[in-house]
Amino acid sequence: MTDSHAHLDACDGVAALLGRARAAGVGTVVTIGTGIASCHAALAIAEQHAGVVAALGIDPHQAASAEADRVDELRPLLGYPKAVAVGETGLDARHQFASLAQQRRLLEAQLALADELDKPVVIHSRDAPIETADALAAFRGTVILHCFSSPELLPAALERGYYVSFAGNVTYPRAAELREAAARVPADRLLAETDSPYLAPQPVRGRPNEPANIVHTLQVLAEVRSDDPSKLAEQIDRNAAAAFGLTTEVGP
Repeated sequence: MTDSHAHLDACDGVAALLGRARAAGVGTVVTIGTGIASCHAALAIAEQHAGVVAALGIDPHQAASAEADRVDELRPLLGYPKAVAVGETGLDARHQFASLAQQRRLLEAQLALADELDKPVVIHSRDAPIETADALAAFRGTVILHCFSSPELLPAALERGYYVSFAGNVTYPRAAELREAAARVPADRLLAETDSPYLAPQPVRGRPNEPANIVHTLQVLAEVRSDDPSKLAEQIDRNAAAAFGLTTEVGP
């Protein structure tokens, strides 16, 4: 099983956490950089641990800060073998730490970098489905919609062949729309994630999240899709390998 999105640099006791993940059947974790310092930390974690790779980007919350002018610093970091994607980047109309115009400029700079380096891009979209679809319209590379939470974005995602990744919030009692969306995603475009240490799934809600908890999200995804959990885990593993260009064995 692959956890396609975790912030290991924000987690405590990474070695022990990864041990619990392996015991739960999680063989690969994609750890995420959200700024230059975070990207260095994510890449260091990936270099130190087998089964961990990194996506490196500057998230939309920093689009109004000096961090937004440091996109070029991502380029050498993305040259490392364990750097597999650009992101997370995207648009967030809920928190509004920066205007959508500022966020879009930062997103477009990272889309250009992903295109230049032929890397997939990990997209954060919150309460901005139309704006996100518009911003991605011209991008021809691989798109991973992380922590999918906008059913309004699903038609564009399905039409364009994006990968759609569901986190622990799909397990919440009031998330019926998300579960309906999960049932509609083609089998070869479905991903699962924890977004650790955030968004712990319902059975462990209120605690710091970790990659081992992806089993709870998998169970709900299997239920809404009428799939066997073990077979769905294998499918999600194949999807993550295709989306991120992973080999079957992600070494140290």
